[in-house]
Amino acid sequence: MCEFPYTVHMTQKRISKEAINELPLYKLENDIELIIAPEQMAKAIEELRKAPVLGFDTETRPSFSKGESYSVSLLQLSTESKNYLFRINQVPFNQELAAILEDENIKKVGVAIHDDIKHLNRIRKFKAKAFIDVADLAKEKGIITLGLRSLAGLLLDKRISKKAKLSNWEQPTLTPAQINYAATDSEVSLKLFQALR
Repeated sequence: MCEFPYTVHMTQKRISKEAINELPLYKLENDIELIIAPEQMAKAIEELRKAPVLGFDTETRPSFSKGESYSVSLLQLSTESKNYLFRINQVPFNQELAAILEDENIKKVGVAIHDDIKHLNRIRKFKAKAFIDVADLAKEKGIITLGLRSLAGLLLDKRISKKAKLSNWEQPTLTPAQINYAATDSEVSLKLFQALR
């Protein structure tokens, strides 16, 4: 495993929005593979099975009307060298992909992941194993501001842009901004886990 390259301020327990806004924007370090066809899945899953830890996140089209809801559109899994984005509204959330989420030997790490797991289970039932909420690790160390953006500011000295969060994740083609946003969330989750171990 590579040495962690960031300064970790474990004495700081909180960070303000104003302080975050002064930080440099986080830049993706790893390549992105957008999985939009079934034939891409086998190779991606083969690579993911080799990783001991995966950054994890999902994206869902936001709902602005009462009673309206959408299924998960995108599943992000990041290794130390690549970010895999599965458009599960276009490719199947199949048994092989679910098996990674059930594998107790592969840690899946993310921030506030309970709802992500619950919503994925609505598409395909699976037994979530070896999931770790990075916010829980941060709380154990006395950190007070626990969101992904706050933790990135506190632990990585970087600012994460959230501009694409409320965009339409079900549109036929994702924009470069959406792809970058989605990959950033799972890549940063992995880096935060490494920082807090």
